[in-house]
Amino acid sequence: MADPSAVTAPATAPPVSDALVIGGRSFRSRLMTGTGKYPSLQAMQASLESSGCEIVTVAVRRVQTQAAGHEGLMEAIDWSRIWMLPNTAGCATAEEAVRVARLGRELAKLAGQEDNTFVKLEVIPDPKHLLPDPIGTLEAAEQLVKEGFTVLPYINADPLLARRLEQVGCATVMPLGSPIGSGQGIRNAANIALIIENATVPVVVDAGIGVPSEAAQAMEMGADALLINSAIALAGDPPAMARAMAMACEAGRCARQAGRLPIRAEASASSPLQGRVGS
Repeated sequence: MADPSAVTAPATAPPVSDALVIGGRSFRSRLMTGTGKYPSLQAMQASLESSGCEIVTVAVRRVQTQAAGHEGLMEAIDWSRIWMLPNTAGCATAEEAVRVARLGRELAKLAGQEDNTFVKLEVIPDPKHLLPDPIGTLEAAEQLVKEGFTVLPYINADPLLARRLEQVGCATVMPLGSPIGSGQGIRNAANIALIIENATVPVVVDAGIGVPSEAAQAMEMGADALLINSAIALAGDPPAMARAMAMACEAGRCARQAGRLPIRAEASASSPLQGRVGS
């Protein structure tokens, strides 16, 4: 693993005019990362630095219970530079998620972020496949929006649910590319494309991305941002993978804005045929 002290943030950064705006707050980085599954706090710290991320998820329940890998987590991150995204990981019902979201808001205040109302909403009743409950997610989202939260809901790639969540006031929608931690990549491309096409809030592809090419693919499709945890934390060299994901995220965004060439059925010469020697 790379020496954390030797790891630097990506050399380039997107222009301020291309800021990601969520709930009225602007971010330059379009890569969000997590804090779980790292081999050590030092590896996590180096990875956050290497990724250039500005938003980091924190599993509220795991921090509160000092679960393995989360001891000292709050002290290990510079919260004056990183915006906390408390998440409701481990909640199986809407009621649980609402309760944990409230605790997450207090956790952010303890970190000095008095105005932080962000919450990554997860309602996952199935511990085997870890697929989000659409009904529970919608119920919890409605309640949390009423309470003034900036809600970022984690969902299956369901265009109708995404629209409904946007209608109730969610600040983003976060469709999964494939199951959490699976590294299967973008398995729901058609549905994610529909969500992107119709959304008026940022679309964050969350879960399933395993390698930088998949991160670039999601951004080329038009996603506004990515949330990547397992692919970085479980890599052989987490800081190096974090940097690779940051570059892929930026490359995909630039490619989307540049506009790809049209796909053709036939070949098209890159040099004109007129004026060839011997013609």
